[in-house]
Amino acid sequence: MAVQEESGLLDAARGLGETDLAVYGWVLEQRTGEPEAVAEGVGITTGEAGASLERLRRARLLHAHTGPGGSQAVFAVAPETALAQLAAPVEARIREQQAGLAGMREDLGPFVARYHQRRARGEGLELLENVQDVRNTLNQASDRCCREVLTSQPGGGARVPEAMQEALVRDRAMLARGIRLRTLYHHTARFNGPSQAYVAAASALGGQYRTAHELFGRLIVFDREVAFIPVKDDSWGAVVIREPSTVAYLCEIFEQAWDRATPFADAADQGLEEVSREIHETIVRLLAAGLKDEAIARRLGMSLRTARRHIADIMEELGAASRFQAGAHAAAQGLLAAGGGSEGQPPSGANTV
Repeated sequence: MAVQEESGLLDAARGLGETDLAVYGWVLEQRTGEPEAVAEGVGITTGEAGASLERLRRARLLHAHTGPGGSQAVFAVAPETALAQLAAPVEARIREQQAGLAGMREDLGPFVARYHQRRARGEGLELLENVQDVRNTLNQASDRCCREVLTSQPGGGARVPEAMQEALVRDRAMLARGIRLRTLYHHTARFNGPSQAYVAAASALGGQYRTAHELFGRLIVFDREVAFIPVKDDSWGAVVIREPSTVAYLCEIFEQAWDRATPFADAADQGLEEVSREIHETIVRLLAAGLKDEAIARRLGMSLRTARRHIADIMEELGAASRFQAGAHAAAQGLLAAGGGSEGQPPSGANTV
């Protein structure tokens, strides 16, 4: 019942229009609420005047006072006073709910402490199965972070302007707290306008960004204490890792990839020919290693269609009818040696990340 009353009070202030404003102004001057007089004074029908007067009474903007002789005077009430009357029960309800929330937090406090105590004793993994839990946990880790964030973002070239803007707001807040941010992207991000604009803006604030043709996978690490990696089924879930040795291993993988990566530059600044040559050499090496089209596309952060177009061009240039022949011809021409063999490869076991 209380909720219905509150809803009625809120609705009372809604739906007022120009007619009600005119009636309110007339009553304010004349101090009478006779429908006939109001109708004549405002230029509306008696029925419209009566309906408007009722709406204004429900909104607490009019107050009727009965005199000694039974005469009735109607006064216009200050809007601030009307608002205070309408809001009082709603505000009381809000205070009651806030008190209830405080009580729940107090009741659950010991359970929170017990949960984190158990996790600290050895529960190094936590599975987050939906995107909302992932976002909430990431936000909590971001708020607690005080030193450093390491991020590997494969496929950076596919990110949309909205995502870039949201990331810039988050990173700006962390950089303002003096946190060091380092992020790895695929080289394909250099061809993406939103990525270029985001990196330029964030770099001006102190963020550091590098790109590589190959990345070991998606990773976010806060203060070298807690790491986030995607779940195996490519859903929106994530695995949170707090076990110190595992987190340290992931940080080492990041550092090795960071050392091999190059500072972020858009393709035009670096030179389209050089970018194309690097992509060409990397694909040749991956073909020689026996990787399928899908794996090559994933490793290079490009679409399957784009990867297949590059592969077709390379096979044509090498005069190869199969991937095996492409690898053999590339080795014969010394292309694999030029690519540096294992350059860009993560340490053993990194592909599981």
